Amino acid sequence: MDRRQFTIAALAAAVAAAATPASAKLYYNPDTNRWEERTVTSNGRGHYTPIPRIEVPYDGKYKPGTIIVETAERRLYFVLGGGEALRYGIGVGRDGFRWSGQHSITRKAEWPGWTPPSEMRRRVPDLPAYMPGGPDNPLGARALYIGATLYRIHGTSEPWTIGQAVSSGCIRLTNEDIIDLYDRVKVGSLVVVRQ
Repeated sequence: MDRRQFTIAALAAAVAAAATPASAKLYYNPDTNRWEERTVTSNGRGHYTPIPRIEVPYDGKYKPGTIIVETAERRLYFVLGGGEALRYGIGVGRDGFRWSGQHSITRKAEWPGWTPPSEMRRRVPDLPAYMPGGPDNPLGARALYIGATLYRIHGTSEPWTIGQAVSSGCIRLTNEDIIDLYDRVKVGSLVVVRQ
């Protein structure tokens, strides 16, 4: 193969790789109330940039181990103590599904199964009655169950939704971030959700 043929072959391979999606999967679109196929490129929706987890100064009144959800900021803070907290990017409830309050973490689960609540199944009749845990499950890699509510802090199979208001009230983190948070949080930890 001469140099010109090699260059043409390399260029064709690069064009084909750029046109091929990194993955395609079904996801629940709350705007259409349907499961849809989404093509996800290497950078999410074409504009997806992960929100980095970072240690930040924090002078709140809460003790170490507390989770503070700042809905308007679309950030979650895990209080470390010594005036520091870890800050995570989150996805929050869309209009009509936001809430606030104080509860504790009552349960932790790895690769949790998902049983959509009856209210959600009434809104979206084609939802499955149950979805086993795994990479395509909407709850992602880990879940922290909040009190006796239907809400959870969980991962997501849709990382491009972080920083958005798209959920039915749950708090979403990337799978990488929920695994980090899960390892830090204890059952009984306080969760404070603010508007």
